[in-house]
Amino acid sequence: MELKQLTITSFTVLADGLDNPKGLSFGPDDNLYITEAGTGGNGASIPSPSGQGDLYYGTSGAIVKIENGTVKRILTGLASVAFPDGTGAAGPHDIKFDATGKPYVLLGYAANPALRDTALGHTDLGKIITPDFNTNSWTTVADIANYELTHNPDGSEVVSNPLALLIDRDEIVVVDAGANDLVSVGTDGSHLQAIAVIPQQVLTNPIFPGSNSQNFDRGHVPPPSAYRGATPSQLAIQSVPTSVAKGPDGAYYVTTFTGFPFPEGEAKIYRVDAERQLTVYADGFTQLIDLAFDGQGNLYVLQHMNSSGWKGKPEGSLIKIGHDGSRTTVLSGDGLELPSALTIGPDNALYLINRGGVPGKGQVIRIENPSSVV
Repeated sequence: MELKQLTITSFTVLADGLDNPKGLSFGPDDNLYITEAGTGGNGASIPSPSGQGDLYYGTSGAIVKIENGTVKRILTGLASVAFPDGTGAAGPHDIKFDATGKPYVLLGYAANPALRDTALGHTDLGKIITPDFNTNSWTTVADIANYELTHNPDGSEVVSNPLALLIDRDEIVVVDAGANDLVSVGTDGSHLQAIAVIPQQVLTNPIFPGSNSQNFDRGHVPPPSAYRGATPSQLAIQSVPTSVAKGPDGAYYVTTFTGFPFPEGEAKIYRVDAERQLTVYADGFTQLIDLAFDGQGNLYVLQHMNSSGWKGKPEGSLIKIGHDGSRTTVLSGDGLELPSALTIGPDNALYLINRGGVPGKGQVIRIENPSSVV
């Protein structure tokens, strides 16, 4: 299938200097809300699942609002863990609003849930909360990380990292990248359950990082000692689901990042129908991180990186999948680096988080005026 190319005449930076921004959504007031995962802190620590050091706890997570061109933190003090340099952060990962305008915020965790309460004490990591922006307070709706601890739907290593959510009438649907599943819970916190497990995939003759590889994400990449000399002809890896959107057909569509060694061209988009049957909707991508449908039924998908992360090339891509299955690259590189989320605004423009995993350098950008150069 021919992959058409688009060139973007411009994009506008709406916010800069953010700390590990992960998710964004328009509120009922048509203003843009962004979650900052923060930079951890100087508190207690937990070991990273990658084996590359400890993640330190703090309350540097926040919610940012862009209103009339003004960028302001409107909720602060949210839980965050990160390496001492602020990388590898988990904290506020996503925000969505229900039909009444009530906000829901998803906090990540990226570690073994058994360590959360014992090592860090009371924390909202791995939970859904609903905030009150007027009082800088919040209440807990559901504990996604504890569900992984008590149920472990995929039967593999117990790790939870809730990454994205959507509101579907009176239900919240959550993607847990650590648990490799899709769970749902009522907006009142009831009926927390798994609705799909994203299966492992088997790589044939996988390519491993070489001696010149870049250690691009210590939070999720094992140390070189874990794969030095590895030459298996087949390797089972986790799919690592990253985001979910509801399609015009009523099904859920789920992007996957793929686990280490992050093979190029192996990331998939899964479709979960009303009977919870899982099928592959589209494949051939690399390190997918988010997706969104427009009003015409076109699907936009975001590649966090266009090549295996350990190659040290931060360029990402935004790709449009037409309702006829055609694929068009909207933007690739040209300033798009390590994007982490996208949404479509009330003005039908595309809004993206750029440099989403970089403390102090995260951006929100608006893509404008694409023109075709087939």
